[in-house]
Amino acid sequence: NAAFEAAASAPPLQCVLGYSALPLVSTDFQGTTYSAVLDSLSTMRLGEMVKVAAWYDNEWGYACRVAELAEYLVQQGF
Repeated sequence: NAAFEAAASAPPLQCVLGYSALPLVSTDFQGTTYSAVLDSLSTMRLGEMVKVAAWYDNEWGYACRVAELAEYLVQQGF
């Protein structure tokens, strides 16, 4: 979890990856601008495997990425 928390708080992922250590439910993530919010309380090691749980708002998060892409394309002169 520490690696995910560090990645979510530093470039280049800080704008697209969130991290939560709170006991939240799906409705708590409505309207989040992140592409995904890692749920550290639901992430666990299962033998040699790791289960990672992440929440997202598939409409708003996606819309934010599309807006960022459009802004980037304008900056590039497309």
